[in-house]
Amino acid sequence: MMFASDNWAGACPQVQQALADLGPEIAPAYGGDALSAAVNARLSDIFEAPVESLMVATGSAANALALAHFAKPGGITLAHTNAHVMVDEYNGPERLSPGLKILGLPGPGGKLTADGLANVLSRFPEGVSRQGRLTCLSLTQATELGQIYTQQEVAHLSSLAKQIGLGVHMDGARFANAIAHLACSPADLTWRAGVDCLSLGFTKNGAWAADLLIFFNGESSVEAGYIRKQMGQNFSKPRFMAAQILAMLDNDIWLNNARHANEKATNLATGLAASGKSSVPFMPQANEVFAYFDAADIERLQKAGASFYPWPDEDIPDDLREDDKTLMRLVCSFATSSQEVENLLNELD
Repeated sequence: MMFASDNWAGACPQVQQALADLGPEIAPAYGGDALSAAVNARLSDIFEAPVESLMVATGSAANALALAHFAKPGGITLAHTNAHVMVDEYNGPERLSPGLKILGLPGPGGKLTADGLANVLSRFPEGVSRQGRLTCLSLTQATELGQIYTQQEVAHLSSLAKQIGLGVHMDGARFANAIAHLACSPADLTWRAGVDCLSLGFTKNGAWAADLLIFFNGESSVEAGYIRKQMGQNFSKPRFMAAQILAMLDNDIWLNNARHANEKATNLATGLAASGKSSVPFMPQANEVFAYFDAADIERLQKAGASFYPWPDEDIPDDLREDDKTLMRLVCSFATSSQEVENLLNELD
């Protein structure tokens, strides 16, 4: 009963096969191979427009690279107060871009609101104040609380940001889960809605170590490529990353994996809400379930072999708090089985 994180899941069968098929053959280094060259072409088909991408090993690297791309002296990135770039990357973006500041904004479900963003923008006439100058808006899709920005919400927030010249970045560590939930095209949720670059995660969704930073709207990856090299993320054998990415894009494996994870999360949340032993403050829109449990039930489930963790108390919105109970996060993945979900619910009875 593994619900600790989708990072705990291994590589999906298609990725394993793609890596096995590579073998020891010789190929040009640093992206000169055929597989690496094929990635942008395949992504351009999927996103319905020419794109440029840079492969990196982690989502945190993609995020730091994206914010560095937009960073300027005195630059400020706007993000949600619970965003990964704010609380989980140990000032990685700031270390990469000295002088960068990330300003956190509140919002329900881990989502920024148009009113909240407009209020902050009003304090920066023409994007500048005594604090510095705004350079980037970063949106997390899906959010840290497993909620999804709709196409309309992304477009509205992007429009506000672009009125004063901000770049728009999307942290898409679980972007596939968002597409699976909304049943929309990747283009509709990114460049058509004003997004300039996307950190597209494959690792949580079934890859071994393969993520991307994708540039839209004519944004060039050239400058970011130099920064990537400084980060130590310019891999000499990127064909092993490209093989994983192409295998997941083929036959919509990336979306099928995400649909499976989302479905199991919905099944789990529905069962927990109906159990009478747990309460679910909001239904999952992606693959993360948040539920309140008594301490005794948490101990019983963990003794039975269930892996899941408490959500940080400081990140719980005041209107969602429940006395004498602990909010736990349970994450489903492409590898989560119906039996695992059933076993946890049975243990809770």
